[in-house]
Amino acid sequence: MAQRTAAEGKSSKKAAAEGAVDAEHLAVRADEDPWTEAELAEVRDELQGDADRLRAEIAEAEADIAALLQGAGEEGGEDAADTGAKAFEREHEMALAASHREILGQVERALRSIETSSYGICESCGKPIGKARLQAFPRATLCLACKQRQERH
Repeated sequence: MAQRTAAEGKSSKKAAAEGAVDAEHLAVRADEDPWTEAELAEVRDELQGDADRLRAEIAEAEADIAALLQGAGEEGGEDAADTGAKAFEREHEMALAASHREILGQVERALRSIETSSYGICESCGKPIGKARLQAFPRATLCLACKQRQERH
């Protein structure tokens, strides 16, 4: 028994050193079962996949913006319609990149909150957000009641 306890102690120290989170200690509503390691891993994997995809999309949008800006100075004699279309395209790419950066920030905040065991706690009222809500929308930072209140105002 002592060997098993020592081995378990080593594995839990290793997990703590790697930033592993004990899923069952994450906040849930009273009518929900605790998080399982598999459920948390699924949410974490989804968030990490979103972060990777968003970083790639941001890089692509920034490359497109750079190409559009570079092309703007090289082409002379354009008519007003071409100039307007290129300006619209630049603005669209910049808005897209900004939107992706904002969502990436939300994803990274969710991943940090998993690692600090604060995942699932409403940033407004401090109550559990709800496991079902987080499984449907892993970036959620507000419980449903607070989100509804925010949208009304």
